Amino acid sequence: MDRERLNQISDIAVDCAFRVHKALGPGLLESAYKACLAIELAEAGLFVEIEVPVPLVYKGQQVSDIGYRLDILIERELVIEVKSVETLAPVHFSQLLSYLRLSDRRLGYLLNFNTALLKDGIKRVANNF
Repeated sequence: MDRERLNQISDIAVDCAFRVHKALGPGLLESAYKACLAIELAEAGLFVEIEVPVPLVYKGQQVSDIGYRLDILIERELVIEVKSVETLAPVHFSQLLSYLRLSDRRLGYLLNFNTALLKDGIKRVANNF
């Protein structure tokens, strides 16, 4: 997927996140935001997958299912990691960057819905983008 298309999808995803936050506000579980965001994304005409397994390959061998999952994968390219925490911590950024590397994807977003203003909870993370 080219950079321009990936940026277009990103813009749509962020708009959908704003709609979810406006409707629900902060304070709910991550699972609620994830489910509602998936609905918004699908209604926007995007292909959406939830809880996509992330393979772990070590020394050329796939390690048995460890349980890593992408919260939301859009158009098989854009990774969304949904959070509902007081404050995003460095480990959240590391987690998303690791998921991007392991799944060979270039762009992801951390979306922390537990903020008064969603714009304060949106962080873009790139992997060789």
